Amino acid sequence: MKMKFNANIAVHDKWDVIVVGGGPAGCTAAASAAREGAKTLLIEATGSLGGMGTNGLVPCWCPFSDKEKIIYQGLAEKVFNAAKAGMLHVDKKAMDWVPIDAELLKRVYDDLVTEAGAKILFHTMLSGVKAGKGKVSEIIVTNKEGLSAYRAKVFIDCTGDADLSAWAGAKFQKGDKNGKGLMPATHCFMIGNVDYYAYKHGENLFCANEKSPIYAILKSKKYPYIPDFHICNCPVGPGTIGFNAGHLFNVDSTNPEDLSRAMILGRKIASNFRDALAEYSPAAFGDSHLVATGSLMGIRESRRIIGDYMLTYDDFINRKSFDDEIGRNCYYIDVHNKSSKTAMTHKDWLKMESDPSKRYKPGESHGIPYRCLTPKGLKNVLVAGRSISCEQTIQGSVRVMPVCLMMGEAAGLAAAIASDKNKSDVHAVDTDLLRKRLRMYGAYLP
Repeated sequence: MKMKFNANIAVHDKWDVIVVGGGPAGCTAAASAAREGAKTLLIEATGSLGGMGTNGLVPCWCPFSDKEKIIYQGLAEKVFNAAKAGMLHVDKKAMDWVPIDAELLKRVYDDLVTEAGAKILFHTMLSGVKAGKGKVSEIIVTNKEGLSAYRAKVFIDCTGDADLSAWAGAKFQKGDKNGKGLMPATHCFMIGNVDYYAYKHGENLFCANEKSPIYAILKSKKYPYIPDFHICNCPVGPGTIGFNAGHLFNVDSTNPEDLSRAMILGRKIASNFRDALAEYSPAAFGDSHLVATGSLMGIRESRRIIGDYMLTYDDFINRKSFDDEIGRNCYYIDVHNKSSKTAMTHKDWLKMESDPSKRYKPGESHGIPYRCLTPKGLKNVLVAGRSISCEQTIQGSVRVMPVCLMMGEAAGLAAAIASDKNKSDVHAVDTDLLRKRLRMYGAYLP
């Protein structure tokens, strides 16, 4: 039996800027480009924006401050404040480790992007890239209309895995020098009907507490799917605790078989955590139930593009500034152990807390140069998010949501400038102009 394919693929070519991937970086990229008047399309594979903070159920924001002030400003701070405003149990002055209401955050991102004038296509997956002579001419996407081609002057790759860039021929790194050694993934989940008083006043679950129930749980060996001591948790709503807990090792998010295996195992891990906590912390979790697991796997690391500049660990250590920096970062070097045999304990955590090579003092930060967002060899493509050009170690710092929000806004503004004034050449963007306009919109650029 012969299979028939529709060769008459519709071509959509009215766009100045197309952003692929609607996570934090993609949302601010689309809003920023559209704000400049660029005809902007945001393509998202799932049914909502926000990536790990929504579909992935990451329960809280990484710190927005350098312990003195918020440094992820502009659109990042706008998103942060809007998300906090709808959570009555959150101090509106809080800057660090603030809980996330995933459903509220979905609406915040919807409003951010649409009110700026960008269009969104949900349930639409990048399926191919047509490129030649260092320029992407069109992308192929798949949705309920079948295959369609979309053309734009500039493309912004916010896929997290640098799919668009890699498929267009950009060089990239992944893991260590042998292409292995990726940080483990985590499948986040929520547990409901928790006794909040008992949760708040009982033993702190976090592994930095040597009396955390997690140590007794692991020692009991009753719950074989709980792999290690990782048990970050945060109250995300009435009687509801969000968990970023457990690790899934040897998961390459560019491999669909790895992802499928991880999703199945992640749900078992979440169920084991609920049952274990009900037994070992019964006052808080005795009557609890597993509410949800993320529809996205929590991927910390995959491809990193090779750009015009590669951010290094030395840049972090030296608190380096750059003439073309598009923002500052102060998040610590958060590299998760690659094996359950070396999982972090409370002693390891306390040692890391005091390690000056991984954590900054209040007020300290480093710059992220625009050149980390520009893939070598691709004229009209920018990358924003965890797959920017950087060494593996510092990727553990720049991969988190506040940083991604900041990078996305810069990428969107740069794409609008390139599509209007620079013949779609993102490498030719006047970074003095870019920085001036970012400051005008409230970015922190000392």
